Amino acid sequence: MTVHESLAPREADPRLGGIIKLAILAVGGQGGGVLTNWIEGVARANGYAAQATSVAGVAQRTGATVYYVEMAPLGEHTPIFSLMPAAGDVDIMMTAEMMEAGRAIMRGFVTPDRTVLISSSHRALAVSEKTVPGDGIASSEEVKAAAEVAARRFICADFDSLAVRNGSVISATLFGALAASGALPFSREAFEEAIRAGGKGVEASLRAFAAGFEVASQGEENPLAEEAAAPADVTGPDHLMRDWQALIERTRALPGDAADMAEAGLKKVVSFQDLAYGREYLERLEGIAAKDHRDGTLAREAAKYLANAMAYDDIIRVADAKTRTGRRERIATEMRAGEAQVMQVTEFLHPRAEEIVSMLPAKMGARWAANPKRMALVDKLFNRGRRMRTDRLSSFMALYFLGGLKGWRRRTLRHADEMAHVDAWLGRVTEVVDRDYDLAVEVLRCQRLVKGYSDTHARGQSKFARVMEGVGLVAGRDDAADWIRRLREAALLDEGGKALDGALKTVRSFV
Repeated sequence: MTVHESLAPREADPRLGGIIKLAILAVGGQGGGVLTNWIEGVARANGYAAQATSVAGVAQRTGATVYYVEMAPLGEHTPIFSLMPAAGDVDIMMTAEMMEAGRAIMRGFVTPDRTVLISSSHRALAVSEKTVPGDGIASSEEVKAAAEVAARRFICADFDSLAVRNGSVISATLFGALAASGALPFSREAFEEAIRAGGKGVEASLRAFAAGFEVASQGEENPLAEEAAAPADVTGPDHLMRDWQALIERTRALPGDAADMAEAGLKKVVSFQDLAYGREYLERLEGIAAKDHRDGTLAREAAKYLANAMAYDDIIRVADAKTRTGRRERIATEMRAGEAQVMQVTEFLHPRAEEIVSMLPAKMGARWAANPKRMALVDKLFNRGRRMRTDRLSSFMALYFLGGLKGWRRRTLRHADEMAHVDAWLGRVTEVVDRDYDLAVEVLRCQRLVKGYSDTHARGQSKFARVMEGVGLVAGRDDAADWIRRLREAALLDEGGKALDGALKTVRSFV
């Protein structure tokens, strides 16, 4: 948790009768309405007049709601309250997600002379962040830095994880942080009594309240960090474990910090297929590492992106992921489903003709893919949306069967296509590494463009091919590596590839 003290608070205008002004920014499912009711309840139970309002917004996802509470001690005259917060006129600002704290600062609700800002450090990504092909996630650290300057006092921790851990929602942990902040003139017992008066989920809410109170009081940055689960060890029969250890020993011979990356990559490809596939991974990786004549960067990047390329997303992997042990329990935890509740899980599938044909034997699949009439027939039979209830045995077993086809995978058209792509990609790296080491590294990183399956995979392959075209255009220039980096970043900016088109036009204009 981060706490920042700035300027002394401005004395309240006596004409306002000691009115305390509190605003909350939250989205659906975060309990903003419940939190507002608790705050209003604790104020009224302790001799204050209070008024609460809410206005829905469209900041992100389904829209952030602004909840606003004003309160003042009961006196001879009934106070007149405002319906909405005003810039520069908020004493306490609470946000249930990090970017909402940034929006509160941008709107002027947080000021260094009076505002106590309480925010959860976790992220609930906006649609605009999710739709970017590359990394579209906004920087939480920039928001934190701004908050430390903008607020009189800044209280920040992962209150969402605390709430989930205690079987509640974030409203309860934020309420605990509010009580610990001392920004309201009420005792901890008064806050707890407001929760009890609500009458629903009292015990879980009190546990989460106590956790939020403790974290805000002690100033822990990440109260759950020490309890994070360690990565699971690799286990198996003795004869397979001997083979596994032999592969691990091979990773340790790689240069620089490529060894750690190669071990992680090896785990990924073996989990994807088997030990024999892990040996293929190391053979390809060792071939590239032998070309690394500088600082080990080439070997490290090859270890990372080759593992991603070899552990591609196909129907088998998707089906396996949807039927793996523990998935249902994880979904139940995320949905906060109780033991008495019935949970239904529906998988949405929309296979194209290309995905169906890709599961055929390589030679047969290639003939079908080259036959428009056959592809049209497959498309007519399979290309429609499907909903499969995996809480039902029939649907679960269908996916379980598909997920168990690892032994068939290496005979399929999809695998043949992916390995052809890998060989061509690594071949391009080998071509350029001797005369331009930095360019070879950037070519390795271009594998980042290829991901997913179905339409997403097709778009990624198209962008990759166009960037490789750019390699041919700039190879031999002193700034070739920089231009390939720019092309790759342009390809990640939008789904349709318009930014990449513009960047390629620029390249063509000077070559």
